[in-house]
Amino acid sequence: MDSPEVTFTLTYIVFAFCFVFTPSEFRSAGFTVQNLFSGWLGSEDIGFVQYHVRRTSVTLLVHSTLPLGYYLGMCIAAPEKNLIYVHQVSEGWRLFFFLCLTLQICSWAVVIYWSGRRWGNHPISRTLQAHALGQSGWGAVAVSINTEFRRIDKFATGAPGARVVITDTWILKVTTYHVHVAQQQDTHLTVTESRQHQLAPDSATPVQILTLSVASINPSVKTFHIRLNSTEYAELREKLHAPVRNAANVVIHQTMSDLFLDTFKSQVELNQTYQPPSGQDLEACIGCMQAPAGIKLLRLCQEDAEGGDGECQQCYCRPMWCLTCLGKWFASRQDQQHPETWLSSTVPCPTCRAKFCILDVCQVH
Repeated sequence: MDSPEVTFTLTYIVFAFCFVFTPSEFRSAGFTVQNLFSGWLGSEDIGFVQYHVRRTSVTLLVHSTLPLGYYLGMCIAAPEKNLIYVHQVSEGWRLFFFLCLTLQICSWAVVIYWSGRRWGNHPISRTLQAHALGQSGWGAVAVSINTEFRRIDKFATGAPGARVVITDTWILKVTTYHVHVAQQQDTHLTVTESRQHQLAPDSATPVQILTLSVASINPSVKTFHIRLNSTEYAELREKLHAPVRNAANVVIHQTMSDLFLDTFKSQVELNQTYQPPSGQDLEACIGCMQAPAGIKLLRLCQEDAEGGDGECQQCYCRPMWCLTCLGKWFASRQDQQHPETWLSSTVPCPTCRAKFCILDVCQVH
């Protein structure tokens, strides 16, 4: 049986990790800095810049309290250690306590410094100052951002505290402790990376995550990166005034069918291949009339296998379709409102109507 102090330590580590990185379960329960201190933070819609200046400051103070919270929690979880009497504890625990206290004092000192000159020392304020023209200060830039953020036609994606926002003039990236700001007319956006995920954390469907580099010609503005789902790429492009370069030659899947097609092809590559009879020539795919017809449907799934469900039938058609066209046919016959069911469903053969599932799709060898 684990001791109370070990149990508390493991529990507190999980709690601290989730509180800092905020999974969707914590967010839906309202256990976030934004929700716990909403009364003091005010409204993001009314004053975007001021809200995030306060949010990042409070976040720093709260996160720096977590080690001290662990020490105080151990005072309750392990009373036999007498941790409440700091002068009586072991050298290791005493050092940990003073480190926690020092971290707390330093974080308060940093926030007090940030609040100087009416929060003009805050990193967000200094970032905005880089965009100030002439004699105008960062406040004028803040007013512009606040005004545009209130408009309903902005592009916004991501969870609160980790968002990407595109307005008519500004590109904003919100992080835990900072807000990156770039002016659209001064920036070059480049697609630098694409990652395919078969399962998203909040969805049972495949997703493609794009990474875009935001580089400004303003030497005072540091380059930063934004990430978004490829299905949101078209909406992002509509809000941008400049073209987006594709440095990595990434194929961007902007629809769920595009994403599914990649997954469909990957699964078929794992299936058994089909060896056609000798002398049989492959004709052109009747769907696109360009690629060779390299797919044969064979009933390979078992009735108790996932996706087979006893509905699959033997198809006697010769190879008539290429993998891409058959994948598009498979996707077009699905319930568009429930993409999580696509891989496990059955569809009729496009020529003979015999039902098949993804396990029955074989590439011609």
